[in-house]
Amino acid sequence: MASNQSLNKAKTAKEDEFYTRLEDIENEMRHYRKHFKGKTVLCNCDDPFESNFFKYFVLNFNRLGLKKLVATCYAGSSIAGTQLSLFDVIGDESKKNTPYKAIVTNVYDITGDGGIDMFDVAALFKSGENLLEELDGNGDFRSRECIELLDQADIVVTNPPFSLFREYIDLLLSKKKSFIVLGSENNVTYKDIFPLLRDNQIWLGHNSGDMSFRVPDSYQPRDTRFWIDEKGQKWRSFGNMVWFTNLDIKRRHESMILVKRFNADAYPRYENYDAIDVSRIEDIPFDYAGVMGVPLTFMRTHDPKQFRIIGFGKGILAKEIGVSKNYRGRCDLAFRTESGKYKCPYGRILVQNLQPETD
Repeated sequence: MASNQSLNKAKTAKEDEFYTRLEDIENEMRHYRKHFKGKTVLCNCDDPFESNFFKYFVLNFNRLGLKKLVATCYAGSSIAGTQLSLFDVIGDESKKNTPYKAIVTNVYDITGDGGIDMFDVAALFKSGENLLEELDGNGDFRSRECIELLDQADIVVTNPPFSLFREYIDLLLSKKKSFIVLGSENNVTYKDIFPLLRDNQIWLGHNSGDMSFRVPDSYQPRDTRFWIDEKGQKWRSFGNMVWFTNLDIKRRHESMILVKRFNADAYPRYENYDAIDVSRIEDIPFDYAGVMGVPLTFMRTHDPKQFRIIGFGKGILAKEIGVSKNYRGRCDLAFRTESGKYKCPYGRILVQNLQPETD
């Protein structure tokens, strides 16, 4: 039994190794620049020199005005060593797959070539001006020494393992840390994540949608959204990626422009909850004061001053807000179509316009 559990954990860990593109990180981080000055940033799921999160922050260390950058990596990464690796810096291949912490407090052109690049970063580690040190444990973000580093951080930025997303967010919130982390939009529907969004403890970041990720050689091919480039590197893409954060950004205060007027014939009413169904974000009526069920993508544009989030209309969360069982015996929102058939739309966020326009 223990052996099977270990194998399952190993398989899950490999499937979780999605390495974010630098351009996707840059596109999101530019909306948070004011938050970084004088702060310690922790990337606690990121192998230094392998991770583009580490690369972004170390190369922009001075421009962002960072106080310190810390990165830790998990032992046994199946993608380790495919970029300029730690082993190029320390010159000891026997240390491969060994977890390290990298602590950066100083970045400058030590090589004298007129610019700052990863070779300068490597040279600063070799010189001892920045610290590169082996961890005692395996580098898991839940380990004692990684939590000690978390305690010292101001802002955490990373792409945590998909399978551990809920546990990861729980840890950050328990430590009262600011964060910007990448995850699937499906996480919005989790019973312990949705209440945080509903209560404005966390929210979605600026960018969302389609993203591509570098994956290890061990990653199993997929029929869709998977390819191997001309260099033999495996890639995987997802169309529902979002950033989760508790740092304030401008987008969060930009209200949606609503243009549709309510018409009872155009918006079916649920059979088991007092609300109407709105199948597209652009069809949200500006003059409806009641509760509406809107698509999951609503969270990408939510302004808390414009809409109040009431709940989620599927599963346990729907039951908690009083959605009665539908014709299938489930507590999922359902309505009748024009032909009289029942329809259960894909998960809906139940919202209410705080300032509906009236004639």
